[in-house]
Amino acid sequence: MFEDFLPIFVLIGISTALTAFVLVMSRLFGPFRPNKRKLMPYESGMDPIGPAIRRIPVKFYLVAVSFIVFDIEVIFFLPWAVVYRQMGLYALAVMGLFTFILLVGYIYEWKRGGLEWE
Repeated sequence: MFEDFLPIFVLIGISTALTAFVLVMSRLFGPFRPNKRKLMPYESGMDPIGPAIRRIPVKFYLVAVSFIVFDIEVIFFLPWAVVYRQMGLYALAVMGLFTFILLVGYIYEWKRGGLEWE
């Protein structure tokens, strides 16, 4: 079973090593002259106004909920669709229940206005 996951572990190891290598090389050979102005928070070329912690409109949370619903849908539907014929009628019923739960999430988003763009 470990042999099945070996390519994934190798990919994670190579990407971690490459990331560390690039960060170290840019720190060693790149320009690094920090001053007070460069270390300030950057906000579209303007000085920050007000506190960093502000109230965020509910619209952002609704967008996040819709992203999670769509993300979960893709994560579970694609593998299920690949092995659909081998799983039988029970798997169809379970996926029907899952689809119903996702439909409840979509209806919640629709009623709260998360699917409307202004």
